[in-house]
Amino acid sequence: MRTPRSFGKSSVMDPVRIGCLGAARITNNALVKPARATPGAVVTAIAARDEGRARAYADKHRIATAYGSYAALLADPAVDAVYNPLPNGLHGTWTVRALEAGKHVLCEKPFTANAEEAELVAAAAGRTGLVVMEAFHWRYHPLAARMLEVVASGELGEVRRVEAMVCFPNLKRDDIRWDLGLAGGALMDAGCYAVHLVRTLAGAEPAVVCAHAKERSPGVDAAMSAEVSFDDGRTGQVRCSMQSLPRVNATVIGERATMKVTNPLAPQIWHRLTVKGSAGSRRERVAGGATYAYQLAAFVAAVRDGAPTHTPPADSIATMRVIDAIYRAAGMQPRTPTVVGA
Repeated sequence: MRTPRSFGKSSVMDPVRIGCLGAARITNNALVKPARATPGAVVTAIAARDEGRARAYADKHRIATAYGSYAALLADPAVDAVYNPLPNGLHGTWTVRALEAGKHVLCEKPFTANAEEAELVAAAAGRTGLVVMEAFHWRYHPLAARMLEVVASGELGEVRRVEAMVCFPNLKRDDIRWDLGLAGGALMDAGCYAVHLVRTLAGAEPAVVCAHAKERSPGVDAAMSAEVSFDDGRTGQVRCSMQSLPRVNATVIGERATMKVTNPLAPQIWHRLTVKGSAGSRRERVAGGATYAYQLAAFVAAVRDGAPTHTPPADSIATMRVIDAIYRAAGMQPRTPTVVGA
């Protein structure tokens, strides 16, 4: 294990030097753009299995160093932390390898292929004492705090049900998100958001009552719906699809009023928070920038200052347990990690 760079008072102005594993489409919005606006972060390296692709990406986005392997990037002492946007089945393996190399990790969702692997990653984070944060970017926007504030205020009355839906069309037939060998499927890609929304807004862990999947191919879900329950009698629902028109919302139903939030995942583009009950209805919009900018700022604060995060490994394990349970309730198998070489 490499010793991570100290970020004590003497180096308070030093930026966190971040390397990216892979040149995924999401990297520009999730890392490169927000890093340019975050004084405490700088993207210094990128790796891809094809060094030419890594170099082309580095040249386009003004990144200093390109590598032809992920291992080479992890061996670079000038990299303090890594962003892991690899396919789902590779998240766990390369997050652990990054930790063992002395790097902090911002890992894309879903955290791992399944809950068992999430526990292994959490154990590695505990051994190394390094930051591991799952990239549920919605959780870091001011809208997320406002949603929780409304629920906690008592305005809705006693909460009875929590629902979340994340649906969109994935028209690319050979997209890796359809690949079972890479831990693909609608629940893993879109549904993990819905699961996380329900868990977060309920403030408790759900049990899966039943689930139904629409399969695109054997073992790969194109859509999923699940009913859940909580120990205190509340109920909930998770719905997701990668074969439907865009629909992204979260709903909390209380005895006196219902809160519905449209587009909690990218509220900087457009969103609406509505509270409707017997006393009337009102609408809100919460000011704020890009979710990814808040997420990166939180990651930097965790690395440099030891600040807590909203999405630590314990939270990730809980999400993956629900995802595994939904697959089983739908008569399907939880995903498995992708086998990789040394």
